[in-house]
Amino acid sequence: MVDQHGLVVRANRLCAGALMVYALAAPVAWLHTAGWPEGWDERIGSRIVLGGLLGLPASIAALLLVAALLEITDQVVGDGARLRLMLESLMVASGLFIVAWTFLLAPDKPGHHALPGACVPVLVAAVLCCVVLGLSTVLVVRAQPWRGPLLRHCAGAALLALGMTGVAGGACYGTGAVVLVSALAIPAGAGLWFIGPPPPPRISDAESVSPSSGLATGLAPVLAISLVAVDGYSRNTGIELVTALVGILNGFFMVGRQYLAIVDVRRANNRLAESESHFRELAHTDPLTGLANRRGLLRTMYLDAAGGPPCVLLTLDLDGFKNVNDMRGHDVGDAVLIEVGQRLRLNLRPGDLAARLGGDEFAVLMWSRPAEAAKVAQRLLAVLSRPYQHGAADIFLSASIGLAGCGAADDIPTLLRNADLALRAAKQRGKNRVELYDEVYDRQLRRRTAIEHELRGAIERQELTLAYQPVVALPSTRPVGAEALIRWKHPELGQVGPLEFIPIAEETGQIEVIGAWVLDQACRQLSRWVQEGYDVWVSVNISPRELHSTKYVTGVKDVLRRHRVPPSRLVLEVTEHAVATDLDEFRRTLDSLRALGVRIALDDFGAGYSSLRQLRNMPVDILKIDRDLVIDGPTDHLPGAPMVDVVVRLGQRLGLQVIAEGMSEPQHRRLVEATGCPYGQGQLFGMGVPAEHLEARLAASASGAPKALPPAPPRPPANGTPVPPAPGAALAPHGKLGQPLNGLNAGRHDTVVPTSGSS
Repeated sequence: MVDQHGLVVRANRLCAGALMVYALAAPVAWLHTAGWPEGWDERIGSRIVLGGLLGLPASIAALLLVAALLEITDQVVGDGARLRLMLESLMVASGLFIVAWTFLLAPDKPGHHALPGACVPVLVAAVLCCVVLGLSTVLVVRAQPWRGPLLRHCAGAALLALGMTGVAGGACYGTGAVVLVSALAIPAGAGLWFIGPPPPPRISDAESVSPSSGLATGLAPVLAISLVAVDGYSRNTGIELVTALVGILNGFFMVGRQYLAIVDVRRANNRLAESESHFRELAHTDPLTGLANRRGLLRTMYLDAAGGPPCVLLTLDLDGFKNVNDMRGHDVGDAVLIEVGQRLRLNLRPGDLAARLGGDEFAVLMWSRPAEAAKVAQRLLAVLSRPYQHGAADIFLSASIGLAGCGAADDIPTLLRNADLALRAAKQRGKNRVELYDEVYDRQLRRRTAIEHELRGAIERQELTLAYQPVVALPSTRPVGAEALIRWKHPELGQVGPLEFIPIAEETGQIEVIGAWVLDQACRQLSRWVQEGYDVWVSVNISPRELHSTKYVTGVKDVLRRHRVPPSRLVLEVTEHAVATDLDEFRRTLDSLRALGVRIALDDFGAGYSSLRQLRNMPVDILKIDRDLVIDGPTDHLPGAPMVDVVVRLGQRLGLQVIAEGMSEPQHRRLVEATGCPYGQGQLFGMGVPAEHLEARLAASASGAPKALPPAPPRPPANGTPVPPAPGAALAPHGKLGQPLNGLNAGRHDTVVPTSGSS
């Protein structure tokens, strides 16, 4: 493919060559006639000789101009357009020549009858001049985006051809005015061609003009022949032989042009089909990994999976991939996804389709049965768990995979949904595992959706209630406090346990509203008991989401003031796992709560991951021993529950109150009492009951039950803020409070309900 500069140079050289040929031939012709006798210009033979001498270089110059225009044709219309435009120009030229022959050049015209041969060189030059005019016209018409800049070059070529042919024709026919005007047209055409900017920039194949039929250019000779025919029959001369021959040639030109039009249309259709296929493939391919995308997967499933051979759909998700993007950046994350795609492609059987659905979620359509697909899925787990080498340190990831058989689904959307449910089950059951779809997942999803929907209006419909599980002093078992446990009874769903709806409330953000309601109801009941003279405290569970809220401390303060509850009688329980994993963020909130006089209990202690150093720095006042530690059996060295003994001694060392949870059998009580633990909670001492039932027990205990043993004095708050003493509390040495547990506060609304709270 010739560049733009080369095409321009070649076109200019051809045009300059045309001028040079004519410039050398014209003086020779005039010099040749200089020695003729006087009156030669009036003799026919002399004019024919002069016309021949000027017509031959005019013909050569016209051919060179055609070549120059064809160079520009490649420049502005595109490669492969020469033959097509040349045929169109011949069609236009035939129309122009028919008119010129009939009205100007035919020998039988007035003044021409005495010219034998009718100046044949001039006729040849006239034919080539018509070709130049036709090509210039077609080029300007077809090169639509560049019509303005191209018009100057085409007009220059047309003037040059007309001028040279006109000089030869005027000399041959003895018309001086034609010679003079034509001689002036030659420098004008040369100026238009050479003076000014170069031709327009070369276009690419993608920018080339769409193929056309050429019917518009074919209209010119048809109109010309029609005009000549009407003129001939009006003078009873008919159509001349030359006109008929030119008309026949024009027919061949039109047939050839239409054939090329068909070829162009077919070629354009093939290119369009290839482009459509290419873009369709791009539309069904993930640009990052090269795997199929969701659209490509669906296309294959609809075409082949529906009613086809047995198949299984695997959906897999990378565990912990978000940390890669957050810590290493999205470039590294993209590199990991590319490698995941390569590992999937290399470890699948021929015919299986791997797809990237979006983010770090992938899918595999396998043509096999579920048992065989499960084996492949286990192999993929091992392959995807290998380290990814990017940068200085390796990246370790795992994957969770869900399987769904095509035979278990009625349609494609159901199959996708089943695979997603299986993947979700794999995530919920610990990740890095394979789960096969089960109908139980469907029921769980429907129930979860119903719970999420109905939970939004549960408070307004008064479906939520509080139950209170007593906390007793050991060994007397006198109730000294209670934990507020939320209950939900729905008219259609029935009794929905906290372990079921609290995590949903946490995920959907409803836990803050529910937690505020629990705190308000618990403080309202606690206020009644305090006013009635019961020496009791209430604990409420707090969720991590509530601790993240900047308005939570203010909300607790407002509730205490509104219900006139002594802060020391409210205990807020937070799980060990929540505090240990985000201690720095929660410390400020917990310190602010303790500054109000509220006590903080560390729930489920022993089930989390806090270290002794963390425990020393945690702003808590109470340790609630996890149920699993309580039911641990005795050893030879420790007659009681060994872990409970360790925690009780640790609490005493740190100045914390200790409560043993989950006591459901008499041997649990004996083991816990043997460790010296002062307080217990569990089914052995009472289930969660309505407020009036617990109130009756408090009344019975207050009438004749022995008092609870005073607990070890609590340590001061971590921030140094003194806590107001509870009713009847004695001042400990050095100004510390020897406050009984009855003065502690309780009240946490946590999405994670402790084991004792489910009773």
